[in-house]
Amino acid sequence: MKFLCLDCDAPMKLHSTEGPDEGSLSVTFRCPECGFRVAMLTNPFETQMVRSLGVKVGGRTAPAEPFENLRATMAGARPDAFEGTGPSGGSCPFAAALGGTESTTPAAKTTGVTWDAPAAARLERIPSFIRPMAQRSIERFAKERGYTCITESVIDEARTVFGM
Repeated sequence: MKFLCLDCDAPMKLHSTEGPDEGSLSVTFRCPECGFRVAMLTNPFETQMVRSLGVKVGGRTAPAEPFENLRATMAGARPDAFEGTGPSGGSCPFAAALGGTESTTPAAKTTGVTWDAPAAARLERIPSFIRPMAQRSIERFAKERGYTCITESVIDEARTVFGM
């Protein structure tokens, strides 16, 4: 992310940082062209969030290496994040923040809609991080149209309506 000067459209440069005092952090940026300054003040929650992401605020003494951010991200990535073997039992890595880690099996919820074996197998082929949302969408689609059993043809019909 970069801050741009509205007057001269030049990228702002980091001028100074202060804090965190009582959890708040102050960061000042300055335009190298016209000298315009802008400050950003974070509250304690925002400061904690930035720290948890590993963001370092401040200038660099050496220029960035090619693809430095990409390499650092890939080096620290969990290899199981989207493979269904993570600590959250294969559900979305953000499921806990969004309200739970419900099971992704079609029989796990009592929605009044059942899944036949071929449709359930097809559901299992959807990547684990998106499977719960896909399941809910297909079940909602089926209920709205009065289907009591989800078959592969219902999935195909839903995909057409969803534009997939």
